[in-house]
Amino acid sequence: MSSREREARLTGVGVGPGDPELVTVKGVGALRAAAVVVVPVMEDAGVGRAEATVLHYVDSAKIVRVVFALNERTDRSRREAAWDAAGERVAELLRTHGSVAFATIGDPNVYSTFSYLAQTVGALVEGLAVETVPGITAMQDLAARSGAVLTEGTEPLTLVPVTAGSAVLKDALEGPGTVVAYKFGRRAAEVAGALRATGRAEGAVWGSALGLPEESIRPAAALGDEPLPYLSTLIAPARRDSRGGKL
Repeated sequence: MSSREREARLTGVGVGPGDPELVTVKGVGALRAAAVVVVPVMEDAGVGRAEATVLHYVDSAKIVRVVFALNERTDRSRREAAWDAAGERVAELLRTHGSVAFATIGDPNVYSTFSYLAQTVGALVEGLAVETVPGITAMQDLAARSGAVLTEGTEPLTLVPVTAGSAVLKDALEGPGTVVAYKFGRRAAEVAGALRATGRAEGAVWGSALGLPEESIRPAAALGDEPLPYLSTLIAPARRDSRGGKL
């Protein structure tokens, strides 16, 4: 084992939903300290949201794009082949440079491609050190921008990826507390139906492209049948009938 491999360090850095001002001081430090910053991209895609955010803090010469099958939802073998290829590329960068930061939208421990990457690279680079730097999540940013309160007192908070199916969301909406739905844009009509069926449309809000020029934040009651951007986020706040009622 070479001294370079013994020193290999892979850091997953959460860079928030898209607003570069929401990258933490620690996140900026990790990006600048790494020899290489990897950003995930779709095949044949241009600058993605993670890369656009990172470019506010590091030189473009330090950034390496690595293809993930982020738009592949049905062919598991193709997804896994893309993860394996990405892992091989990052392992090569680690052997050459010693330290790599992987920039991911949101938080590296919340529905992030970083977990797949770290698992793959860990099997390829002996003695690899893996760490993460937390990032602001889309639900936090949407709550701040819309005025929706995520939790009070003893209320639970349920986070659901609608890619798991609208039935999972409906089950959550029928329960207590606030429900947050991620990645629901392509199933907006189903989400609207689930909100109506459970009586949770009032006070709910959705947003996309948070912090970017094309940002959209609207009442969920206005959801129609048209698909929305894939990375849309929904907040259906808990039912509250008094101040501090859940304390």
